[in-house]
Amino acid sequence: MNKKDSQNDLPKEYRQGYARFLGLKIDLTQKTFIPRPETEFWTAAAIKHLAGSGQKDLKILDLCCGSGCVGVAALKKLKTSCVRFVDIDGRAIRQTKINVKLNGIDPRRTKITRSDLFDKLPADARYDAILANPPYIDKKRSAQVQLSVTKYEPAIALWGGGKNGLSAIKKIITGARHYLYGGLLYLEFDAAQRGDIEKMLSAAGYGEIEFASDQFERCRFVKAVFCNLDKKQKKA
Repeated sequence: MNKKDSQNDLPKEYRQGYARFLGLKIDLTQKTFIPRPETEFWTAAAIKHLAGSGQKDLKILDLCCGSGCVGVAALKKLKTSCVRFVDIDGRAIRQTKINVKLNGIDPRRTKITRSDLFDKLPADARYDAILANPPYIDKKRSAQVQLSVTKYEPAIALWGGGKNGLSAIKKIITGARHYLYGGLLYLEFDAAQRGDIEKMLSAAGYGEIEFASDQFERCRFVKAVFCNLDKKQKKA
């Protein structure tokens, strides 16, 4: 069997080398996680909400950035915003740099950091919004995931949330409190995880917790507010 025949199930986005995301061309030559329509849906909702807030010079953290699609879209739509992109995977860091350049983003509006969630962030960093699409697939559901996904897409983006898919989410909910000052956390997850996530957010002191469905009517993301009283620093 030749290489071409053995990759008949290669996702089309990898074959063509890019995906479309909110009207943008997102390069995927580094084989990062392919942007999903569900992520596009909540990202559009987050951007619309942030744009309507009236707040200028927004400082945004794109956590588990992958291809950088979420943060790049925010930078294109919110013209005076700045975004720090964070991912643990070196491929994601390379891919994000490519997509910032490809989409004509002024690099002075970006910081790109390889980090295990918040580990390498400055202690005095504060954000108006944290947008996170962490790994959240429960390993018990691996048999339900398409072979083309498990075969070609980065394992860390699929299974990095641990056996129940919640370990990264729990770390984000806990850690984000230090970096938000009356700011918003947008978080993508699987519908089956809603109850656990609601308990985590409430226990961690978040308010204005709003769950929302995606375009397929599945509970897909949550928006929550955390008021950090330390507003002295505003470094992204």
